[in-house]
Amino acid sequence: MPDGLNEFPALSAVHDALAARFGSAILESTFVQKELSVRIKTESILPVVTVLKSEQGCNALSDMIGLDHPGTPAEGRTRFSILYQLYKYPAHLRLRLVVDVPESGEVDSVVSVHKSADWAEREIFDMFGLRFAGHPDLRRIYLEPEFEGHPLRKDFPLQGKP
Repeated sequence: MPDGLNEFPALSAVHDALAARFGSAILESTFVQKELSVRIKTESILPVVTVLKSEQGCNALSDMIGLDHPGTPAEGRTRFSILYQLYKYPAHLRLRLVVDVPESGEVDSVVSVHKSADWAEREIFDMFGLRFAGHPDLRRIYLEPEFEGHPLRKDFPLQGKP
């Protein structure tokens, strides 16, 4: 259990429930500024999010964030990460899930659990090129379909493509 988490019994209970149910899928847990962050295996995102909503009361997906970590494949980590910000209301608890995604990888869509993931997944697809398996309508949300590239990737030219 991460340091300081025992002072927050509700988050501690969520952490313990995840560890008991998905122990081998949890790669790392940290607790900073009253927020629990759990790095999990990519293939476990859909079952973990489902259990967190149905059994642990994490009833809102407040945000999804794509991150590009250039240079990390050489360091043994994947290039991309996706952060899922979950919120448990009315307890006012925040939980962050992190999955690492290889450049050509795919992540299961969580739209079936949280409808708010629909546009967030489309945005991450459009800006980073990461695919979501099972998404009901995965297509560009900002850029025209003919556009080549993904502008939020660190290797995208600063001046844009000619």
